[in-house]
Amino acid sequence: MNIFLTGGAGFIGFHTAMALLGRGHRITAVDEVNAYYDPRLKEARLAELQKNPGFRFVRTDIAAPGALAAAAGGERYDLILHLAAQAGVRYALKDPAAYTRSNLVGHHNVLEFARTHPGLAHLVYASSSSVYGNDTVAPFSENARADKPVSYYGATKRAGELLSYSYAGLYGLKQTGLRFFTVYGPFGRPDMAYWSFTDLILKGQPIPVFGGGKLRRDFTYIDDIVAALVRIVETPYPQADDVPHRVYNLGNSHPEDVLGLIATIEQATGKKAIINHTEGPAGDVRETYADIARAAADFGFAPHVPLSEGIPRFVEWFRQYHNLP
Repeated sequence: MNIFLTGGAGFIGFHTAMALLGRGHRITAVDEVNAYYDPRLKEARLAELQKNPGFRFVRTDIAAPGALAAAAGGERYDLILHLAAQAGVRYALKDPAAYTRSNLVGHHNVLEFARTHPGLAHLVYASSSSVYGNDTVAPFSENARADKPVSYYGATKRAGELLSYSYAGLYGLKQTGLRFFTVYGPFGRPDMAYWSFTDLILKGQPIPVFGGGKLRRDFTYIDDIVAALVRIVETPYPQADDVPHRVYNLGNSHPEDVLGLIATIEQATGKKAIINHTEGPAGDVRETYADIARAAADFGFAPHVPLSEGIPRFVEWFRQYHNLP
């Protein structure tokens, strides 16, 4: 299969590309490689990917007019895997325009590219658990209205889903949207709590803890996410209804509170955390909790890596990556 991947230098994009390349697929990946977090980490991911002869990379901004068609290089693609986005709940308070550009304009450009690409069978795109906000009954079902996102990031991801639904209905563009729940693991994102907490604990510095440590997240290990993505990519889209658009939760379906995360990192690092309880910024939800029955039924999705196993794997990688004892 010939796959066009956006966000190829990103955390989930990198791991998914490695898995798909290992299964004999060819990938053309695009990424802006911006400085939202250290670009050297993104370059390190790309360096691993570029060891594979089936991988081609184009550095470009998906929100720029004509960028995707130019990056395609005249090739025909069987599937588009759209994982590029401006990530992060809190950064949206500082620069909401970055989210409008990447998550709305960029998403629209991907839809247009897909709509006009001859022979394309399927568009798979990333959404987020942030669409659910605070008013959804846990565990969060894909049938929930999800019309009250707390963060601007969540609002842009929900808007992207609605744009996709519209394109599916108007043009028959077959699409699958994936609501990821707090994905973590090696080569992950430095802006996320598990990374920053590990870094600060190893340095013996205080870690800021919001909400008394009672915020709960459905931490999902990257290998479980990749297994689902590979299955979804390789499974032909089923006989479509009137609107060929479906949405799935991909989470561990086992939320943990922040104090539990800290305790797990303490055990993995052998160091005690210095906790600084403080008020959190706007945009953080109280809990994320995935109902994964739909993905389990359609793709056999069955996450199996608990936090107690995933965090030690991450800490081991973190020490190696930073040359720490």
